[in-house]
Amino acid sequence: MSNNTQNHLLQQRRNFFTRSGHLLGGAALASLVGNPQADASGSQPIGPNFAPKAKRVIYLHMVGGPAQMDLFDYKPVMHKWYDKDLPETVRMGQRLTTMTSGQKRFPIAPSKYEFKQVGQCGKWMNSELLPNLAKKADDICWMQSLNTEAINHEPAITAMQTGAQFTGWPCLGSWASYGLGSMNENLPTFVVLVAIPNNREQEQSISARLWSSGFLPGEHSGVSFRSSGDPILYINNPPGVPSSIRKRTIDSLNALNEINYAAVGDPDTHTRMQQYEMAFRMQSSVPELTDLSQESDHIFELYGERAKKPGTFANTALMVRRLAERGVRCIQVYHNNWDHHSNVGKRMPDQCEDIDRPCYALLEDLQQRGMLDETLVIWGGEFGRTIYSQGGLSKQNYGRDHHPRCFTMWMAGGGSRGGAIYGETDDFSYNIVRDPINIRDFHATVLHLLGFSHEKFKHRFQGVDLGLTGVLPARVIPELLA
Repeated sequence: MSNNTQNHLLQQRRNFFTRSGHLLGGAALASLVGNPQADASGSQPIGPNFAPKAKRVIYLHMVGGPAQMDLFDYKPVMHKWYDKDLPETVRMGQRLTTMTSGQKRFPIAPSKYEFKQVGQCGKWMNSELLPNLAKKADDICWMQSLNTEAINHEPAITAMQTGAQFTGWPCLGSWASYGLGSMNENLPTFVVLVAIPNNREQEQSISARLWSSGFLPGEHSGVSFRSSGDPILYINNPPGVPSSIRKRTIDSLNALNEINYAAVGDPDTHTRMQQYEMAFRMQSSVPELTDLSQESDHIFELYGERAKKPGTFANTALMVRRLAERGVRCIQVYHNNWDHHSNVGKRMPDQCEDIDRPCYALLEDLQQRGMLDETLVIWGGEFGRTIYSQGGLSKQNYGRDHHPRCFTMWMAGGGSRGGAIYGETDDFSYNIVRDPINIRDFHATVLHLLGFSHEKFKHRFQGVDLGLTGVLPARVIPELLA
């Protein structure tokens, strides 16, 4: 036997004992907190540290970074500052992107949109472009003081999804899958949907790195559903191949994989076997899932006519509800074109028209079905935008550059505190003046709602116990909890 083969087998032996330790530990914990259902492969999830408030999580990510001062962070004083330079005492030498660092001026661009106080909570928000979402203000937990260290899209969106600014770490959905397991053996535990924006002026690239399981077992990666055609490539049998032949093929492949797994113990082999089995089961579950013909007229009145068009955000939001009620643990949605370096006057209305009614409808639909209390819905981007204009400025149009120092996100349901308004920024929506929320704190709070202590929920990788919040300090924010 060669040295390379011996080293490979030794590494796989270590992998086996590492996995076994996690499985046994998870089984022991499950006996204490209530045994969670095993996932579709039969693997035992780690199980929560305490009773979760949320059984599932829906994460609506607005790719590009929505402008907080145009949507949720009301700054009326800025109208007096129109076209005046941002004071250096506010900027304080902050690092800028190369897109505005060369500007000779940093002229203030007040929001052109109308704001009103809504709900009993009195939340100020853009009622002109988000009139439907405003109706749910008292069900939403408003977080106005998020901040991150990343100023460019690639590290910022990766950090928001995985807790690290570099690729290779598991995302939130993978942690939820790893910890809680599946609630439906015929659909994936973690599903990803990419909605197509109506305005496609400036989209950011996204890829499977954002829903990767990283150093967790591969079975916990997100399964991406396509917005048109077959939801999953090759989900249907080739012409002339009946299901019985497909099943025999999969059984034979997995018998060979079992032999290979027993000999080498490669985790990727185990993942591949599970994927074959899941794909076969999805041949019957996915067509039923994506058939909207049984939805009532009331539902299409709620979500809007766009919900009938595949790929739209409205159609995606309706699909999210259908996935949730069928037991999918984590559903991640990406909606692009929020990178508003220019033309906010045209692009912001288009973006809000895409998401306003569907977001309201999703919350209302879940609430009517008695699902919102156990479903955590998250909305937000990877960072905020600058109060100063990038490029040309008029009272009707302007652009905004990236801004990591402060931005707004919101949560609803799943044990979050409806009507809470947490955090405050200065008059320029530039610096946080009260109750900052680093994304590590945000992740720790989300894990808490899912039943996990961020300090205990770890996976050993390369000799180190790693988790979603990384190795820097993080805290659960009690003011965000119901």
